[in-house]
Amino acid sequence: MKCFSRYLPYIFRPPSSILASSCHAEADIISTVEFNHTGELLATGDKGGRVVIFQREQESKNQPHRRGEYNVYSTFQSHEPEFDYLKSLEIEEKINKIRWLPQQNAAYFLLSTNDKTVKLWKVSERDKRPEGYNLKDEDGRLRDPSMITMLRVPVLRPMDLMVEATPRRVFANAHTYHINSISVNSDYETYMSADDLRINLWNFEITNQSFNIVDIKPANMEELTEVITAAEFHPHHCNTFVYSSSKGTIRLCDMRTSALCDRHAKFFEEPEDPSNRSFFSEIISSISDVKFSHSGRYIMTRDYLTVKVWDLNMENRPIETYQVHDYLRSKLCSLYENDCIFDKFECVWNGSDSVIMTGSYNNFFRMFDRNTKRDVTLEASRENSKPRAILKPRKVCVGGKRRKDEISVDSLDFSKKILHTAWHPSENIIAVAATNNLYIFQDKVN
Repeated sequence: MKCFSRYLPYIFRPPSSILASSCHAEADIISTVEFNHTGELLATGDKGGRVVIFQREQESKNQPHRRGEYNVYSTFQSHEPEFDYLKSLEIEEKINKIRWLPQQNAAYFLLSTNDKTVKLWKVSERDKRPEGYNLKDEDGRLRDPSMITMLRVPVLRPMDLMVEATPRRVFANAHTYHINSISVNSDYETYMSADDLRINLWNFEITNQSFNIVDIKPANMEELTEVITAAEFHPHHCNTFVYSSSKGTIRLCDMRTSALCDRHAKFFEEPEDPSNRSFFSEIISSISDVKFSHSGRYIMTRDYLTVKVWDLNMENRPIETYQVHDYLRSKLCSLYENDCIFDKFECVWNGSDSVIMTGSYNNFFRMFDRNTKRDVTLEASRENSKPRAILKPRKVCVGGKRRKDEISVDSLDFSKKILHTAWHPSENIIAVAATNNLYIFQDKVN
């Protein structure tokens, strides 16, 4: 595809499956992917409660253009399975979201959450260790005080580099329902966590108390008509945030107006076309992801069939709508029967907000160039991707004659789905999670 050559073709990096087994162990399925603010680190969380952090190689003097390989930097168990005895409920260890904090010193900090508990982790390096304690021997055992006759000054000796992950804060017991989003505020002092009916605001220093800023729970649960599906803070204004709903609406809230943001400042909704109304209309209009652009001017939302871009100054309709897989419109009945219609796809901006990316089925992912209005479908799979090979655009054909390089809509594999993707904050490097494999692609470097 000649267009998009600025971004494409991508060069394939070897997939870093966390466990190199070919079978999909349930615990190895990647459930979130996130670059840090510089793009030097890339974190993935999985259904087994683990966080794996990849670090980008430094540039070598011999080959200045050959940097970009991401290697495993640290792996740690973030969450364990728990049991709520009061409600007789199992709480999964699956990592729902990871969010990085901007780096302030030599250590890195990130938030990870499962359905109920948010944890703040510190990831730091150690390459020296103290030796020569007074009260302990070299193995750490306490020495007999009567044998200590002189005072020793401990010294730091070099050791092999060790990366340690330590939990610094645990934010628990604040959500009745499953947490679907966490978002760090631009003041870097607070963050929010959202579940189906409530959004809570936390201070990083206070673990036993949060402020409820949105509560849509009705007095009578039988009157419940919608749930919160995603929430995010504005990238520059610490008082502003958005949240999306299962009814396909987006609410922009301002925390300066009142402590409880039950009244929104802006309400974004596209009027429904009556001619397109069907049994599935409400299900496919539910928003699965909402993201502010880096500039803060636009909001991007993903529903089942489309990605929409909204201007903050225009509430009545989106300024751009991109069809992700419109060929599935005729398959909604079977997608409903196999529960695929409830899949929650995410969407991401590139660093300059000019291209957006989101996933689809058959391990396909889609990119839309907002300037040229061109789009491309690419596939993340081991079979057709060798290291440094150029990815070929894929096409899906609906009925009629099928060309040699096209794939029929009837032969798509709905068990292979790209739900989670991430884009490097400043370069054309993308990370795509395909079940239990992580693929990293990069713009073609001559």
